[in-house]
Amino acid sequence: MAERIGFIGLGIMGRPMARNLVKAGYELVVHSRSRGPVDELVAESSAVTAASSPREVAEQAKIVITMLPDSPDVRDVVYGDDGLLSAMGDGSLLVDMSTIAPAVAIEVEAALREVSAGAVDAPVSGGEPGAINAALSIMAGGSAGDFERAKPLFEALGKTIVHVGGPGAGQTVKACNQIVVAVIYAAVSEALVLGSKAGVDPAKVVQVLSGGLAGNRILELKGKGMIEHAFQPGFRINLHRKDLGIATATGKEFGVPMPVTALVTQMFEALAVAGRGDLDHSAFVTLIEDMAQHQVGTQPAPGRS
Repeated sequence: MAERIGFIGLGIMGRPMARNLVKAGYELVVHSRSRGPVDELVAESSAVTAASSPREVAEQAKIVITMLPDSPDVRDVVYGDDGLLSAMGDGSLLVDMSTIAPAVAIEVEAALREVSAGAVDAPVSGGEPGAINAALSIMAGGSAGDFERAKPLFEALGKTIVHVGGPGAGQTVKACNQIVVAVIYAAVSEALVLGSKAGVDPAKVVQVLSGGLAGNRILELKGKGMIEHAFQPGFRINLHRKDLGIATATGKEFGVPMPVTALVTQMFEALAVAGRGDLDHSAFVTLIEDMAQHQVGTQPAPGRS
């Protein structure tokens, strides 16, 4: 029988990830801030049991996965009353798949090492579709031994699995990932609005760009939704905004100027101020539409063709 695994954080990403672990044959003990997803998973499978606190999870499972929104949430789950640290010890392993500050990942790993436990920071890319289809890209930081212990779990959750370095390295690579994704969203948005306002069918813009050097996964996976304004969140603007804050802070820490990232970060801030923070990050296009006074797919301005 497969080892029992703890799982904390059953949001948009965490819930399908937990389901994929069950499909892979693991027993789970789960906890989440909201009780609804816990009850849902328990009702779906006899392999899932509920825990009332992070401590209770760690008491029942030597390996615990966390999938939480931000650094303060991870700190609370690790250090808080009835937190993981109070029940983890020799042989325990924390696999934090949240996206948090690299410095916090390093701090948590050091705290767990003090009690003879291990930690891997393993943020993911791929959004909700990747979580549902077990096709996530997983970038892991930590010791080689801890990574190898966690690798079978990663294989149940993702397709691209890379040990990128020591503690905190996974979070650093995730910051790099979020920079590139944000900047591509900005470029795709400008291209779609320009083409549409000039009178070109935006679907044709996506088709042509996807076949050349400009081709990218955002065009492939999100282009149609950006044209149709289908912004059901797979990854919210507010979360990407948070991630860019981590990236810019990390750039400052290491003395890396990131002027393009700084500009795009401010554009994400503008989207949040406009009340769009809970939309999918593909809704970035709406900011360019606002500035251009043109919605993608509508008629071009008079006199254009």
